[in-house]
Amino acid sequence: MSGTAPLTTRIEFVVELARRLHEYGTAAPRLEAAISLVAQRLDLACDVLSTPTSIVMSFADRARGRRPLAEITQVVRASPGEVNLKRLCIVDEIADRVIDGSLDLVEGYRRLLQIGETPQSRLSRFASVVAYGIASACVAAILLTGWAGVATAAVIGLAIGATSVLAQRRPNIAAAFEAISALVATLAAIFIATHIVPIQVKSVVIASLIVLLPGMSLTTAVRELSSQHLISGTARMAGAMTTLLKLAFGTAAAVQLCTLIGWVPMQTPAPAVPVWLEWVVVPISGLAFAITFRSPLRHYPIVIAAVIVGYICTRAGGAYVSAAFGVFLGGLVLGASSNVFARMFSRPGALIREPGIILLVPGSVGFRTMSFVFERDVLLGLDTGITLMTLLIALVAGLLFGDLLVPPRRKL
Repeated sequence: MSGTAPLTTRIEFVVELARRLHEYGTAAPRLEAAISLVAQRLDLACDVLSTPTSIVMSFADRARGRRPLAEITQVVRASPGEVNLKRLCIVDEIADRVIDGSLDLVEGYRRLLQIGETPQSRLSRFASVVAYGIASACVAAILLTGWAGVATAAVIGLAIGATSVLAQRRPNIAAAFEAISALVATLAAIFIATHIVPIQVKSVVIASLIVLLPGMSLTTAVRELSSQHLISGTARMAGAMTTLLKLAFGTAAAVQLCTLIGWVPMQTPAPAVPVWLEWVVVPISGLAFAITFRSPLRHYPIVIAAVIVGYICTRAGGAYVSAAFGVFLGGLVLGASSNVFARMFSRPGALIREPGIILLVPGSVGFRTMSFVFERDVLLGLDTGITLMTLLIALVAGLLFGDLLVPPRRKL
């Protein structure tokens, strides 16, 4: 039995499990609840505090008494995690097998270490770059930017994807990655709109930067704050706002530079894409997000279906009630569906929840808010900021009601 293993062996497994869950994008409420449950199954008393950059855990052997004092406290310094659904599934499976006794605790710990040591393959990096371009083109089509705008967004998205791969190996580039990407995207869009073909510059820039917009981080931050995880929620909100500031600064700097050298975009309206194209690109965007979130290949159909369902709910609710209600409805349906999926297939509900809400999160609204502030249009920025908070609250409320409607199998 895992509960009879030496204390240090059990603690090593729980600490490594927490590290991996954090690394693969698990929010503080879900991470803390999952770690507490696993520790309890291993006959450990564990208090855990998760923040975007650290995890603090105190352990004691429950066999020593009902309320034992902490015997070991472990502090883990970590970088903010990124969603990696494939590795999250592997970690979840290891935890399940250790808990039910089908996998030895030491072997489970070894496998967790092995996951973290596995480098990203060249094929995976190439697919990630392509996914950037596809996602940007799809969002440009949804925003009805015209065929030229779709093509421009795709090319810029590919360039940003290539830069993201380079930033993974160059810390000096990674620190300014968002600002560099926004600068390059805006310069490229204005250049094309000035010298080649008229396009909707703002919409193309937003589509090109869609993968970088911290809508998911903003949503997670509000959810953590609403569940009283105040330290993590505040830190994550500050991180998301910093990302928005870097993106908005890069865009503003590019606009000023173009004004200085005399690049003025053509005002002739470009032919719009047909309305039916929107429903063609939504499934394609689902494929791009499945690649971006590194979903297991066998779950691609489920991920694509989740993106489609979330988008349909949002459009239907927005058409008949309001935009905020549409986002709430999408969050409710995806939250409940992810928990049903987790219960039926014993896999993390994040497989459906995370990609499904990507088109619902108001990252572009946050970007517009900061852009208006940099342009000194404070009143319009304030109005857009209120819209941002309304949509964030609606989405978080939908996810919380989804958990209430269908309780999760576990907290992942």
